[in-house]
Amino acid sequence: MEKLRLEIITPERVMVSQDANLVEAPGALGEFGVLPGHVTFLSTLNHGEVRYTFEGRTRFIATSGGFAEVRDDRVLLLLDTAEFGEEIDLVRAQRAKERAETALRELSPEEEEYEVLQAALFRAVTRISTASKTAQ
Repeated sequence: MEKLRLEIITPERVMVSQDANLVEAPGALGEFGVLPGHVTFLSTLNHGEVRYTFEGRTRFIATSGGFAEVRDDRVLLLLDTAEFGEEIDLVRAQRAKERAETALRELSPEEEEYEVLQAALFRAVTRISTASKTAQ
């Protein structure tokens, strides 16, 4: 089976440096997938989940966004923050979700903090989803 070289880097560490058969990521214009032979492109990445598959095993990573470069069967993801699903503290993520939901109920959408809290809620939901998929 054909392979891509996948590099996932955050400011803290090199998370992944290995071959992959498929990479999926939350692009600025929607989710995209990369297979070997993909056309060259650059994209910003949104909050969401990165998935990659190699030899039938899929790994899940929650991210807060970053940049993607695809070129010559190489995928480079420079992520602001990222956690493998198995690294996520599910209880902590659920508490963050509950705090954000409670705070959002007390604000109107016009208030400055509303967007910040919506982003926090989305991050918590993504982290919970990613951790849950890893546990399966």
